[in-house]
Amino acid sequence: MASSMAFSAATFFTTTQARTANSNSFFASPSIPFIKSSKSAFFQNGFSLNSSNLPGFVVKPRSFSVNARAATEKTIYDFTVKDIDRKDVPLSKFKGKVLLIVNVASRCGLTSSNYSELARLYEKYKNKGLEVLAFPCNQFGMQEPGSNQEIKKFACTRFKAEFPIFDKVDVNGPFTAPVYQFLKSSAGGFLGDLVKWNFEKFLVDKNGKVIERYPPTTSPFQIEKDIQRLLAA
Repeated sequence: MASSMAFSAATFFTTTQARTANSNSFFASPSIPFIKSSKSAFFQNGFSLNSSNLPGFVVKPRSFSVNARAATEKTIYDFTVKDIDRKDVPLSKFKGKVLLIVNVASRCGLTSSNYSELARLYEKYKNKGLEVLAFPCNQFGMQEPGSNQEIKKFACTRFKAEFPIFDKVDVNGPFTAPVYQFLKSSAGGFLGDLVKWNFEKFLVDKNGKVIERYPPTTSPFQIEKDIQRLLAA
């Protein structure tokens, strides 16, 4: 009996330790990952997740920030991607520029406002050193089902987008594009390493380092002051 009780207690203690060490997955709802707030050394931005396109999310506005991780010496310039016409583009061509990198979709409730604001920001700051890099992705609600040419026509005709649009990619899962593996590892963000929905945004400085990450419902206009600071740096 004594040995049985000792075994049960040890098992309970070990299980409790394991659950505590993995509290993000144990205590969090499957649909709402554990959210840990932190203070960024660079920016603080309010956000509110109240979109019908983000099922299960009702989060009160709070301070949102990310500390860029120094775990890797890589920069965004170490990667080559394919553009919307499937031509190789070394991201080193954007050295010395501020980059706003966004996973886009054509049929999302956030599409119209994001594309419109991204186009206006690009027009305003492209001659001052800003580049907007758009990566179509069909992983969220299957809201980017079209071909590359259909996506290009949609963005350029409807929203007059002049910023670079790239080949459709995966941003999560086993086939995640290497550039997105880098972005996520550099800034874990408010939902851990996963990109949660269309139009999540990464802000990269002139040295190719990820400085900030913004949730999908942060509008491009809300990022304008952060862009201005980086352009002036």
